[in-house]
Parts: sequence; C-alpha cells; structure tokens
Amino acid sequence: MSDNNNKDKKPLRSQQWYGKLDKDGFIHRSWMKNQGLPDHSFDGRPIIGICNSWSELTPCNSHLRELAEYVKRGVWEAGGVPLEFPVMSLGETQMKPTAMLFRNLMSMDVEESMRAYGMDGVVLLGGCDKTTPAQLMGACSVDLPTIVVSSGPMLNGKYRGKDIGSGTDVWKFSEAVRGGKMSLDAFMRAESGMSRSRGTCMTMGTASTMSCLIEALGMSLPENGTLPAVDARRQALAHMTGARIVEMVKEDLKPSDILTKTAFENAIRANAAIGGSTNAVVHLLAIAGRVGVDLTLEDWDRIGAEIPCLVDLMPSGRFLMEDFHYAGGFPALIQRLSHLFDMNANTVCGATLGEITEGAECFNEEVIRPIDKPLRAKAGIAVLRGNLSPLGAIIKPSAATPALLQHTGKAVVFENIEDYKARIDTPELEVDKDSILVLKGCGPKGYPGMPEVGNMALPSKLLEQGITDMVRISDARMSGTAFGTVVLHVAPESTVGGPLALVQNGDEITLDVEGRGLHLHISDEEMAARKAAWQPEESDYNRGYAKLYIDHVMQADQGADLDFLVGKSGSKVSRESH
Repeated sequence: MSDNNNKDKKPLRSQQWYGKLDKDGFIHRSWMKNQGLPDHSFDGRPIIGICNSWSELTPCNSHLRELAEYVKRGVWEAGGVPLEFPVMSLGETQMKPTAMLFRNLMSMDVEESMRAYGMDGVVLLGGCDKTTPAQLMGACSVDLPTIVVSSGPMLNGKYRGKDIGSGTDVWKFSEAVRGGKMSLDAFMRAESGMSRSRGTCMTMGTASTMSCLIEALGMSLPENGTLPAVDARRQALAHMTGARIVEMVKEDLKPSDILTKTAFENAIRANAAIGGSTNAVVHLLAIAGRVGVDLTLEDWDRIGAEIPCLVDLMPSGRFLMEDFHYAGGFPALIQRLSHLFDMNANTVCGATLGEITEGAECFNEEVIRPIDKPLRAKAGIAVLRGNLSPLGAIIKPSAATPALLQHTGKAVVFENIEDYKARIDTPELEVDKDSILVLKGCGPKGYPGMPEVGNMALPSKLLEQGITDMVRISDARMSGTAFGTVVLHVAPESTVGGPLALVQNGDEITLDVEGRGLHLHISDEEMAARKAAWQPEESDYNRGYAKLYIDHVMQADQGADLDFLVGKSGSKVSRESH
C-alpha cells in the first residue's frame, strides 16, 4: 500500500482499518469495495465520515441527502474519501413527548458511530433544534477533526402579502383565534404559506440560533448560520466544507482545539446579539461538559447580560433569517460588535474569528442595527435565583414585556400539563392579568425530556379582554420562536422535589429580573413543612431508554445531559472485530 506522500507523518487513524496487509485489513477493504471503491481509496488518504441526520420525518433536514453530495465533491477534490453514514434524526415538530428527550440518545449514536468506524474526520450534517447540539456533543466525546454544515433556514413565510415567521406567528395566530380576533378558516389558510421551502425555522428559533452559535464557536465556515437552505451558495459552502475537513485532518485540528472557554464566551455574546433562543443555554452547557470546559449559568449572566441585541428578527423583532443573511449575516454582526468579542479565537478555518470576518459589511441597518440604535440595549439571558430556584432559572428579557420584568402576583398553579390543558380556558379559573401562571412536572425527569411548553397560552377570558402577556413560571423550556415574560428551566425541577413542587394556589411570587431574583413569599418554616409532606409521583416509564434517561439525566443548570456521558473517551479502539 502506498502512503500517498505522507511518509513523514504518523499513519492516519483509518489505516488501523484499511492499511493492514492481513486478514483484518482484507475484511475491512474487501467489503467496502463492493460499493465500487478502487484500490487507491485505501492507500492512506483521509477517510471522511459524513454524519447525516437526513429523514423525511425531520422536515428541517429533508434535503440533506442532496447537500451531502456537495460535501463529497469537496472531499474528493481535496484528496479524501467521503463515506456517508446515518444517525438518529430528531424532528422537532414531529416527535412526542419532546425531541429533547432524545438529544442525548442521538449524541450517543453519533459518538459510538464515529468511534467504531474507521474515519479520520467528520462533517456533521444537520440542523433541526436538537440535531446540531446532539451531533456536536457526540463528536466532542470522540474528538476527531470535526466541522459542521447546517441545514439552513427556510425562505420567509408568506400570507396575505406579508412575511410570516415559523412558530412566532403560529403562537400569535393561535392566541388570536382563542381571543376571537381571527377566524379558524384564516388560521388554517396560513398553514401552507408558513413552511414553503426546505430548511429550518426562518425565525431566530433554536435551529437558527444554534447554526449561528456554531459559527460563533468557530466550528463552521463563514455564513453557515444564515444562508437559506435552498440557496445555491449553501451547496457551494458544503463543497468547500468537504475540502476543508481533509485539510483539518492533515492539521489534526480537533474540537478540543477550537472549543475553548473563549469560544463559549463568544457564543454567549452572540446569543444576546442575535436575540437567540433560551434553549442555547442547556445546549452550550452540555457541549461544554463533553469537551471539558467549565461553563456555568453564572457565565451566561456575567458575559451576556450587557450585550445589546442588534438583529431585528422574530421573535424579538420584525424580520426573518433571509433578511439577516442579505443584510450581511453573522460576519457583519460580528464586525459591528468586534469590540465585545474575542476576535483572536481560533476557528475550523485555520484563521481567527477576526481574520475570517475582516471586511464584512452590513447592507441593511434596519435588520442589523447600529450600536447606538439597538433593538434591545441589554439582551442577554438573565439568570434568576431565589428560594424558588436555588439552582437557577432563566428568562429572555428581549422577548418579555418590560413592565412585567419587576412583578409580584398570586400563583395560579397547574400540577402538570394535563391539569393546565383541562383548566386554562374554564370560566371558573380564578385568574387576572396580575396573576402568575405556574406549571409543574415539565422538567428533564418529569415530562420526561423538558418540553417546550413553558410559554403557556394565556387564559382565553383574559385574551378576550386584550391581555397579551403574563408572567409564567415552569421547569420547562420554550421554543426559540416564542416570546413573552416566561421564566424557564427552574432548577431543581418539581419532580425531584424542588421548591417549584411546593407552590400552592394564591402564594405570592416576586419576579425581579434587574435584581436577578425569583422569590416565593412563604416562610422557611412553611417551606420545610410543605417539603416534609411532599410525595413524588410514580413514573409511568419503567423500561427502555426513557427509564435510562430519567435515572441519569442531570438538571437544567448542568445542561440536562446524562451523567455518564459527560466528558470524552477519545477515538481509540484497541480490539479488532474478527
């Protein structure tokens, strides 16, 4: 076997599979050749895995088989051998009880596939909300050269001559129907115009947030975060990514070289600047845990709290992802805020963040606003602590009603999601505009999976009065496309006996975002008495992955990863298969 001009370099990892002149090498090579691969495919050139989350059950990723072909072009062009492999796919809009239940399972699929197969580097091809973090979590636990190509956002939604946005306008239209301001027929007619091309949500939901944060972390080529899914330039980006991963293998440039504390700090800043999803908190915490970076909720407050939101994009603003890209995209935003970012951070491009965004221009200052005219002056995620959330809770001030960021009200308590759905629209519900809606049983263990139900729809009788926002508190998450004064990720969750479990109807609660407080107005003695009387509910999940998840999932403040998955095992496999 020739070593393809790599005589002075250590053999590639894939040569442990394909470079041996013995029975094991024969088996590995021979079966691969039934796909038409010639001898020289195994002569020492890099084997590149393309980790593809394509699935027709995951609409965000339904075009990824086609996009994979462009990655392959780049790999072949650069002298590598591309081999595509499937992993579990997480359809955010399709899976029950919640795609978040399966994020960690998908990460295990990615990790074990990467380790078990003879690849030297990997291109992560995905894009739905949980897909991107799951793939990166798995890749970090193996730490082979890795680069990301995202699905890309859909084209702007259209309805009655106006742009409409994924999720964000669904919530608005749904509330309008429940409040008697929109007909059911009009609501149904909006459905076809909402998702009119392949790709992820075109609002700044979790999918777009994570694609942009991948760029901020330095794990993709420039413009990966914003290029529309159906734009030919995303195909070109995929081609160039395929070429770049071959070079990364030769440089041995791994996630651990890119994903430093500085990279995560840049991502936290970026999340504020784009008005990003609250889900980014649990995802970045989990990714950091895999790569061995000490990232905490305090870092989110310390680093991101004072960052302005400059991107005027739903749900915090007016525009959509197409508009953001045409305005200059993420590179233009970074340039505008370069004084706040660490521009010396390394990236998969082999250049610093400053070098790859140098010269980026903004072409629409309505979409990417000037620093002196921000959408929100302080847009970072606020971390709340108090006797109701001793391990922390979060709120997105840029999506909240300013007048409600300091608020005291009486709790209207729902013990679980079924209780909420049964009573929220009943005339006898004792609730007014100053009440605080409290939802229990929706944390990582409790649902299970920590679903996006935290942005509870308001009682219909208040909607009919013109009320459009209320303080809502839960141990759940909310969609990145959602909005409102919504306190999320309360930890510890109610299902494990956190203080949220002890809240009763009529209790007074104070939300103080400026003071970073969340306080239940009962005495310590009363809290202790309620705790002593509290009994956990028996879970309906007694086998399979759900049981494994419930037994091992960590709380939201730690990223809701499984405790035994934190860290990495590397890429070494010492034993042969035959």
